[in-house]
Amino acid sequence: MVEVELTDVDFKTEARFEGLDYHALNAMLNLYDADGKIQFDADKRAAREYFLQHVNQNTVFFHSLKERLDYLVEKEYYEPTVLEKYSMDFIQELNDRAYGAKFRFETFLGAFKYYTSYTLKTFDGKRYLERFEDRVVMTALALADGDPRLAVQLVDEIISGRFQPATPTFLNAGKAQRGELVSCFLLRIEDNMESIARGINSALQLSKRGGGVALLLSNIREAGAPIKQIENQSSGIIPVMKLLEDSFSYANQLGARQGAGAVYLNAHHPDILRFLDTKRENADEKIRIKTLSLGVVIPDITFELAKNGEDMYLFSPYDVEKVYGKPFGDISVTEKYREMVDDPRIKKTKINAREFFQTLAEIQFESGYPYIMFEDTVNKANPIAGRINMSNLCSEILQVNTPTTYNEDLSYDTIGKDISCNLGSMNIALAMDGGDLGLTVETAIRALTAVSVQSHIASVRSIEDGNDRSHAIGLGQMNLHGYLAREHVYYGSEEGIDFTNIYFYTVLFHALRASNRLAIERGTAFDGFENSTYASGEFFDKYTEQVWAPETAKAKELFANVQIPTQDDWRELKASVQAHGIYNQNLQAVPPTGSISYINNSTSSIHPIASKIEIRKEGKLGRVYYPAPFMTNENLEYYQDAYEIGYEKVIDTYAAATQHVDQGLSLTLFFKDTVTTRDINKAQIYAWRKGIKTIYYIRLRQLALEGTDMTECVSCML
Repeated sequence: MVEVELTDVDFKTEARFEGLDYHALNAMLNLYDADGKIQFDADKRAAREYFLQHVNQNTVFFHSLKERLDYLVEKEYYEPTVLEKYSMDFIQELNDRAYGAKFRFETFLGAFKYYTSYTLKTFDGKRYLERFEDRVVMTALALADGDPRLAVQLVDEIISGRFQPATPTFLNAGKAQRGELVSCFLLRIEDNMESIARGINSALQLSKRGGGVALLLSNIREAGAPIKQIENQSSGIIPVMKLLEDSFSYANQLGARQGAGAVYLNAHHPDILRFLDTKRENADEKIRIKTLSLGVVIPDITFELAKNGEDMYLFSPYDVEKVYGKPFGDISVTEKYREMVDDPRIKKTKINAREFFQTLAEIQFESGYPYIMFEDTVNKANPIAGRINMSNLCSEILQVNTPTTYNEDLSYDTIGKDISCNLGSMNIALAMDGGDLGLTVETAIRALTAVSVQSHIASVRSIEDGNDRSHAIGLGQMNLHGYLAREHVYYGSEEGIDFTNIYFYTVLFHALRASNRLAIERGTAFDGFENSTYASGEFFDKYTEQVWAPETAKAKELFANVQIPTQDDWRELKASVQAHGIYNQNLQAVPPTGSISYINNSTSSIHPIASKIEIRKEGKLGRVYYPAPFMTNENLEYYQDAYEIGYEKVIDTYAAATQHVDQGLSLTLFFKDTVTTRDINKAQIYAWRKGIKTIYYIRLRQLALEGTDMTECVSCML
């Protein structure tokens, strides 16, 4: 054993920390030291003390791995069929491999989040049955489904931090008492009572199993529309929203995740202003929606009408479906707008287009809602046959859906196609460091495909069928700002945008190649592949007909050890895809990433930090502080927060990534407390013009009511 001699600095540090518990040590992040420096070492000490003072004291001890696994299976904590697919010798080797990586949480909040929200606990919730390594191993064994090679790759990618499964997957994989592995769901509702009732029941069923559910309301007839030709009978969408809100508050996943819902409505639906009014601070309680999230689907024509100072017509979904023979949500309002305006069979009302956008900004200013989906931008970029008419609870899932119809006895006539979100995210910094970006992407794609294949939600047949037919997944990314700052690149700079462009370009290539390999191995492509732009080859044109390479010296330096796909690589991949297909209908979606960012020590998603030292409230513990990843007292200048950076640079960064992502990216816009509704409108227009597909929350910085030593409070306007 080597003795380490402590310096005077070490002794001073020890004295400074002596007698403090982990919570007090973490709080020192909010106080500068005597030299005016942020006390990062105090937080690292807090993580260590959390284990010594809490985790170790409350972890069940086992003499061996076999004893532990036998106990967990016997007591119905672990699913035995997962373990039965491997030999005990292999499981021991995998376990040793995980522990051999010497994983350590970089921050106190990372450790706290893991042990609070993810690890397996005794049924009374008082003691821990897993360390982080144990959860990684069980997740890998479950997703690999008996494939030892894939299990090893998954352990390597997850324990290294290069890939992190989404919360439902990491929380539930391998457990006997669990919810689903799926992050969220999207359901469409048709204009009939059977579909509305089925939608509410489906929301309940999915909430208790897996989490967030978004529903399309655009097809439901407006308030005052006829029912069975009797005028002024329909109550419109507000009562449906109230029923859904109550349903989500009732259902949750074993108390681990609260039910959460979102509803999307087309901007040209006659109830659009009533829809927005439900989020006003002074709304009547009869219509006020407190917990349900709102999303608005905006076609290009709406912007054109506002630009020209024209009125915008709102069309009765009941009449549109009668005239066109398909639901309102499946119609391109931009293409059919003038035609519908001139059609006397379609009942319509009008509002001023500019006033609509003004109202939209007012509601966002007050509540942060609604989310926005730019309908035509989304559908122009969609490689799959069919129409995208909604998004999800975090606005990054963009997939085609189809309607379900029912017989008189409420049995299925035709089962439509609804959507599951099978998610996980890569840590950009560690993936770039890893030495084999292609392998990391392929392992992640196989992990997410396993989530899709292993998910069978028979209680909602449209979800089950949609998942089985599409094998759709969403590979996300996080830690962009952390990586750029570590490499001394400013977020939103020319170099930062250049890197973002080529990184997502490279990830797309490897994702498609991995899905193509899966199609070859399994002898099948996703249902409908033959009608996609992948099959026609059109999707690949922009990659085979021009060179994609870093343009700035810094980006070239960052990619020095990462192979960037060439035009010939793309031509070879195109030929293989056209010959064999791809297994996954959709491949990428960039979610906001919350808890997994903390345990992975990442900045959230690809947006900039909201604060150098983030302040969170964590239950009874109260305030907890989280330092931006890789931040030191020497590189603080590269950690400008989103309010300083401004929305233009954030949008420019997202636009660079968006062109290589088949689905969406959860984009939050940040504004200082001096923002006006006009500023919000300008940001919406800028995002639309830059080809952004969706906007998630609007966040406003507000001055703190209580002073803090480190930073202003940041309030998410929810």
